[in-house]
Amino acid sequence: MGRGTGAGATVAARTVRTPSPPGEGRPSENDASRSPRRRRHRERRTVLAALLAAAVVLPLTGATRPDIPAPPPASLAPLTPATLDAAYEANRADAAEASRMAAAHGDTTRAAADHAMASPSRRLLAFDGRGEGRATEVFGDLAHASRVAVLVPGSDTSLDTWSRFRATAVALRHRLLREAPHGTGTAVVAWLGYTTPATVSTTVLTTARADEAAPRLRDLLTELHGLTRPDAHVSLICHSYGTVVCGRSAARLSGLGVSDIVLVGSPGTGVDSAADLRTRARLWAARGDDDWIADVPHLRTDFFGTTVGFGTDPVSPAFGARVFAAGGGGHSDYFRPGSVSLANLARIVLGETREVSHA
Repeated sequence: MGRGTGAGATVAARTVRTPSPPGEGRPSENDASRSPRRRRHRERRTVLAALLAAAVVLPLTGATRPDIPAPPPASLAPLTPATLDAAYEANRADAAEASRMAAAHGDTTRAAADHAMASPSRRLLAFDGRGEGRATEVFGDLAHASRVAVLVPGSDTSLDTWSRFRATAVALRHRLLREAPHGTGTAVVAWLGYTTPATVSTTVLTTARADEAAPRLRDLLTELHGLTRPDAHVSLICHSYGTVVCGRSAARLSGLGVSDIVLVGSPGTGVDSAADLRTRARLWAARGDDDWIADVPHLRTDFFGTTVGFGTDPVSPAFGARVFAAGGGGHSDYFRPGSVSLANLARIVLGETREVSHA
């Protein structure tokens, strides 16, 4: 999470110190047989606690990119199933113009990213190439889908890293096509509707960005509600800091077809229990065996008027979510093709909840 050094970190470290696991630090006859993974987790727990404490004390922010010129978002008529193709075309044209402007500005990385998004095969429900950028991309026939997955990303996601986020949506789409019962229409929506925090920043330790994102996520789901079938089921699949966004949004989603909210690689949601989210949707949580997020202290405390941390671990029994198996993957492996986690995510989206394997 955040990193930093300096005076005062020692004081804050006392706030975030977590107890050692039973037996840790005491030699035993089993020490020689303990896996390197166990030792790495112990080391990372200590380092991450110190980094978190330092980030609380110091106003550290991630490096921001300079302003990148781009046209304003395309002006679109109210979206309906009949106007979807026109909206996709308008947003592709906007991405092409943004690519030209970024290239003229000397930003070859952004120019290449925008150029890829302007491809004729892309279905852009929204596009804004300014600054860090925002976009919403659709995979599948949205207007006829009865099962829709909306992906909410975590930190360090921008137009520059869109290809990485897009790969997760493509992987889930392919799995759904493979597993969906005959006649079940599916679609995946990759949503970057907010400015995500940098992993190395103080913003990643608070709900501030999530609070800004929550009404925008609700706007998206309201829009989707008018574009999909009346009986469509929507699953929110939220990763890392994106789980904080979903946590701050959950109570506002009534009546929008959200049947499931899925938290993977979560640092917490900003509340102490699933009941505090005040949602009727089924709440799921999972964490890979080698996900470093497990080593981040699950705390929530007020510090000079700012609430730092996100509270109870969503995969803990105290939280109250349905915990499912994610296999042995790390923080970026939840959508890896062939993985246990991807199989379970597809089952949740398809409503095959009895087939979900539990941790």
